[in-house]
Amino acid sequence: MTSKPWGGRFAKETDASVEAFTASVHFDRRLAPYDIDGSIAHCRMLARQKIISSAEANKIVRGLRAVGKEIADGTFPFRPEYEDIHMNIERRLIEKVGAVGGKLHTARSRNDQVALDTRLYLRHEIGKIDTLLRELMLALVRKARDEVDVIMPGFTHLQIAQPVPFAHHLLAYCEMFARDRERLSDCAGRVNRMPLGSGAMAGTSFEIDRRYVAEQLGLRTVTQNSMDAVSDRDYIIEFLAGASLIMMHLSRFCEELILWMSEPYSFVEIGDDYCTGSSIMPQKKNPDVPELVRGKTGRVYGHLMALLTTLKGLPLAYNRDLQEDKEPLFDTVDTLKGSLTVFTGMLRSLTVHAERMEAVAAKGFSTATDLADYLVRKGLPFRQAHQVTGVVVRFCIESGRDLPAVRLDEFRGFHPDIDEDVYEVIDPRRSVSARDIPGGTAPSRVRRRLRELEQSLSRPSRTKGARKPKGR
Repeated sequence: MTSKPWGGRFAKETDASVEAFTASVHFDRRLAPYDIDGSIAHCRMLARQKIISSAEANKIVRGLRAVGKEIADGTFPFRPEYEDIHMNIERRLIEKVGAVGGKLHTARSRNDQVALDTRLYLRHEIGKIDTLLRELMLALVRKARDEVDVIMPGFTHLQIAQPVPFAHHLLAYCEMFARDRERLSDCAGRVNRMPLGSGAMAGTSFEIDRRYVAEQLGLRTVTQNSMDAVSDRDYIIEFLAGASLIMMHLSRFCEELILWMSEPYSFVEIGDDYCTGSSIMPQKKNPDVPELVRGKTGRVYGHLMALLTTLKGLPLAYNRDLQEDKEPLFDTVDTLKGSLTVFTGMLRSLTVHAERMEAVAAKGFSTATDLADYLVRKGLPFRQAHQVTGVVVRFCIESGRDLPAVRLDEFRGFHPDIDEDVYEVIDPRRSVSARDIPGGTAPSRVRRRLRELEQSLSRPSRTKGARKPKGR
């Protein structure tokens, strides 16, 4: 028989290479506080159901709290030969309280135990990430409010398209991050389910009260199928997918900031405290923060694909492959939180070069669509108005001018209905103001959306499942 907690069936000790290969305590130790919470709730339930005595439960709970304090204080003796955080805690508990500590594992398995721990961990981290997203949105709204009158060129295909308010451009990202928060909230609802009691895969013959444990842990409901409960990692994959979308949104914004900070654009400048220099070129100020966030996006995508690949061929129920869920999850959480934190700080450091933005917004025939719409209002079908405007643009290119430099008599040569009011139409600020519809660029619409966002962000988070377990 081996010295392992499960060693009764084995005649030989585990090979050292296998022990090193299968151990997970070096990374799953971050589940420790959630393992303690789940164990305390489980222990109380065992006493409530008279599976163990109240005196035994009290002794175990005191021991678990002492173990938890050791872990929090950094004095806990982690031992890789005990494989994972669950067995490390159980062994230390038995060392502290004696053989009664071995009763804690009654009516549960590491399979349902780890499913519970990862759910409690992820629920907690989703709440933190939601807070970081809210702080980022607040920074966007404040920057938009500060620069609400600035006009910039809007682009399609990276070509100047139409003038837009800079605030409107920033608020586009607010909409993305608002959707991200909605997705996290939905995900949290599915995370917030209690798998403990599913045992190894078939439940338990003990008369346990799963709903009582769920209530103790602030979980919304219990899982309904023991085999699914121990093998389900959909909630982690769903979170990784949501995290990938958040990183994608950050990366798109990073790409624009990198472009805007370059000399050909010179639209913005990132604060010195969020940039680095070159080891050889003394003039350089490099946007390393947005470049790194952009780079780390692929890392999060990789974690999503890795776990999807791990799950795709697994038969029911639990398989050891599922140990591979934690490192992608933990690294994604760390990467996402770090990216959101540094990005928000960088955004607050941003200086906007309004004059440069507005000068470029007036170039590239950005109000050509307004000229076409002007002709439509004069009675032309849009396709004909589009054709006339295209001819005007070609004339401007050939003569080296922009639309406002075309004389009225020249305009009338392209169509006799063009009058002096055309110069108002092709002014970038008039162009922006003309789009006075919900979701449009008119200043009144932008300010209204700013107010709506300010009001919504002033309210507490609605992310589900942030409640702390009872009794800690």
